[in-house]
Amino acid sequence: MSPGILGKKIGMTQVFRPDGQVVPVTVLKAGPCVVTQRKTAASDGYDAIQIGLVEFVKPQRLTKPMTGHFKKAGVDGARFVKELRLKGGEDDFKPGDRILVEDFKPKEKVDVIGVSKGRGFAGFVKRHHFRGGDASHGSMFHRAPGSIGASSFPSRVFPGMRAAGHMGTDRVTVRNLEIVQVDAEDNVIMIKGAVPGPNGSYVLVRRAKR
Repeated sequence: MSPGILGKKIGMTQVFRPDGQVVPVTVLKAGPCVVTQRKTAASDGYDAIQIGLVEFVKPQRLTKPMTGHFKKAGVDGARFVKELRLKGGEDDFKPGDRILVEDFKPKEKVDVIGVSKGRGFAGFVKRHHFRGGDASHGSMFHRAPGSIGASSFPSRVFPGMRAAGHMGTDRVTVRNLEIVQVDAEDNVIMIKGAVPGPNGSYVLVRRAKR
């Protein structure tokens, strides 16, 4: 049983359960993946596997070290590579083993990890959900941050103060999402709800930890 699989977000749609319930789902093209490296406690200090999503990659887009790394594992190349920890009792893997979407079954719970959509420079209200002030006539406080530090003390702005700035493009983990359908023929997995990232972005689907 593989600890996870790599995929690409296709988009969102909805499916109907046998009882007629409508379920919003995110469609992911997951796998096939191949194990590119096996890390052990003896050699690396922990047990893990490195897996890559099987996609066509131009040779000139791979560095010489990565080309040698993939060649050692018997893999042509991979554009998206991630590492997954192994726990006791899980199946052992060796370089070259394939991980397919059929390893996952409906009603299983998974965590999906991706990079959120970039929103550019955002203000306080949008970025941190500040309430803002009154919008009435005469108000001098609409979408300002309020106090960010006194004048006499501390006479500076403390690090970490919530402020306007770049929003999005953060690593986001959405936990305990339910698998609704699995299509092994087309390497498609449908997950209930939304997952981070725009359409076409890469995601890591791992078995739920909690």
